[in-house]
Amino acid sequence: MTEPRYDVIAIGNAVVDVIASCEDELIEELGLNRGGMTLIDAEGATTLYAAMGQAREISGGSAANTLAGASMLGLQCAFVGQVCDDQLGEVFTHDMRATGIDFDTPPLPKGSAPTGRCLIFVTPDGERTMNTFLGAGQSLPAEALDEELIASGAILYLEGYLWDPEEPRKAMRRAIDVAKKAGRKVAFTASESFVIDRHGDDFRSMIEDGVIDILFVNESELATLTGEPDFDTGLAAVAGKVPVLVATRSAKGAVCVTGGTRYEVAAEPIDKVVDTTGAGDQFAAGFLSGHARGEPIDVCLKRGAIAAAEVIAHYGPRPEADMKALMAEKLG
Repeated sequence: MTEPRYDVIAIGNAVVDVIASCEDELIEELGLNRGGMTLIDAEGATTLYAAMGQAREISGGSAANTLAGASMLGLQCAFVGQVCDDQLGEVFTHDMRATGIDFDTPPLPKGSAPTGRCLIFVTPDGERTMNTFLGAGQSLPAEALDEELIASGAILYLEGYLWDPEEPRKAMRRAIDVAKKAGRKVAFTASESFVIDRHGDDFRSMIEDGVIDILFVNESELATLTGEPDFDTGLAAVAGKVPVLVATRSAKGAVCVTGGTRYEVAAEPIDKVVDTTGAGDQFAAGFLSGHARGEPIDVCLKRGAIAAAEVIAHYGPRPEADMKALMAEKLG
């Protein structure tokens, strides 16, 4: 097995987040899935955008957010995702490269499906309600994969959201085969319970077959995946089937089970929750920043908690602080 060129290579949605504050009444008026993520079409995206107040555009996408955080923490990262040759595609590409991430997936030509966008409504309690039009992201074909690139990453990180459309799902299955043949690890984030509702059989098969080396879920996703409403029971149902299981629990912190040992970390205290967008993505970034360097699991969890706390203290899904300095301060 050759020495990896990258610490993490991710495949995910290339999305630009459009974020606006709103009152709780607007969530009800628009009939949105409060606190969740809903896939919408182009018409729905236009309608919701018109209903938003003053908004900010920030490059997002779950796996892309994780890579941004991981890169800021010193990991060498590359991203595979589909944009269009349009304004938002240029924004996304610039933001990824400016963060130090290699991103060379050829864009779709002008006039094709537009670059994806996620319309995010943030209520006064900091809760985010996401409505995603995947656009060009649904068109990522297996043929677009650079197999040498995939084989050059120590960890292949896959985003559950992108499992929904058929073409990207084929691309990710191919990437898994390439990574495994190269002796690399596969990390998978379940993303959202509705994704598990649709593709849980696939995910459970990958777990049973030993395909997934690192699994990230939150409390709700774990319950959906296992059918066990009790957290500890659900944890036990999966823990022995993946080498590293990480389950986040919002204000209750997070748990990791590996090698038959359970580790826990409390949530980092912050003055005020401003926007929970990207909390799970940045927890994964913090965790991977330690795991890729072979740090102890309790340190990896602490890194995840610190990264998640940083991102929920401001608007947007990516860190604003000097993350290396923050980790040094918090970890001592």
